[in-house]
Amino acid sequence: MIRVEGLTRHFDVSGSWLSRTLDRRPRQVVRAVDGVDFTIERGETLSLVGESGSGKSTIGRMIVGLERPDAGRILFDGRDLTSIAPAEARRQRRRMQMIFQDPFASLNPRWRVRSLVAEALGPAEPSAGPAGGRSRRAQRRAEVGRLLREVGLQESDGDKYPHEFSGGQRQRICIARALAGRPEFLVCDEPTSALDVSVQAQILNLMRDLQSALTLTYLFISHNLAVVYHVSTRVGVLYLGRLCEIGTRDQVFGRPRHPYTRMLLDSIPDVTLSGRPRTPVQGEVPSPIHPPPGCAFHPRCPLANDRCRRERPEMRTLPDGVAVACHAVEEGRAG
Repeated sequence: MIRVEGLTRHFDVSGSWLSRTLDRRPRQVVRAVDGVDFTIERGETLSLVGESGSGKSTIGRMIVGLERPDAGRILFDGRDLTSIAPAEARRQRRRMQMIFQDPFASLNPRWRVRSLVAEALGPAEPSAGPAGGRSRRAQRRAEVGRLLREVGLQESDGDKYPHEFSGGQRQRICIARALAGRPEFLVCDEPTSALDVSVQAQILNLMRDLQSALTLTYLFISHNLAVVYHVSTRVGVLYLGRLCEIGTRDQVFGRPRHPYTRMLLDSIPDVTLSGRPRTPVQGEVPSPIHPPPGCAFHPRCPLANDRCRRERPEMRTLPDGVAVACHAVEEGRAG
C-alpha cells in the first residue's frame, strides 16, 4: 500500500541573514529525515521506534501531507503523491488519516463531540426543501452515533464537550473522527503515550479490533517498545533520521542485529530476572545539525572501528529478510 523511497526532510533553523552576518555564523540545517526507504503492506502494522528526535513523527506528517518532503517519493497504491497534481494528491490522501499524540490538543474545546465528529464526515450535501434537510441531519446524526459506538462510547456522549471526558475517552473520540472519512491507512503518532497504562491497553485493543474489522493499515509511531511489540507486524528502528534496522516483530525483538537496536531492547526492565548480560543505552544523541561523520551511531557504539567513523553504512538485506545498516554486521563482528 505504501512505498517510501529516499524520503528526506531538512529544516533550516538559521537565524536571520543580518544576525548570521554579524556573528559570522554559517547556515544551520536540521537533518530530521535523511534518505528513508520502507514499504507497508495492506492490512499490516509497521512501527517506527527510536529516541526523541529520530524523525519518526516527521515521516508520518510527510506521508499524510502535513509536511512537504525535500526529496524522495511517497507511493500510495502505486501513485506518487509527491509528483501528481495537487488536487489528485488531496483526493488520494482522503484515504489516509492521522491520530495525534495529545487527544485534548487535537479537539476544539468549544465544540460538542457530535460536531467534532460530524465535521470529519465532510460538508452536508444540499437537500431539496425542509424535509430533505431534516432527513440529511438525521442521517449525519445517526452516522456520528454509529462511530461513537464503534469506538466504545455512547451516542449520548455526542452532546458533551471534550473537557468532560477522560484522556482515554478523548482518544476514542479522536479515533472516531479519524474513521469518519472511512480511511484505509492510519498514521498513529504515539496515540497512547499520554495515557495511563491500563487505558493504553484498552486503546491498543480497540485499534487492533478496528484493524481486523475494517481491514485498516497502520503506521504506528512510538518509543514504547512494550506497546510496539503488542501491535506490530514489522518494526523499523530509526536513528538520527535514518533507518538502521527493519524486519518482522519477532526478528527485531528476538534477534536484534544493529547495536542500537540491542541497546534499545536492553533498556526494557527485565522482570524475569534472567541474568542475561545487558548493555544499557549510553551517551546522548548527537546534534542533528552537526551529525558525526560515517555511521551516526559510532560515538555510542561498542563495536565501532575506523571504517564506522569514516564511511556511512547502507541498508543491506540479510538472508533471513532483515535489513540492517551496520558495518559490524556486514563484517561479522556483531555476533
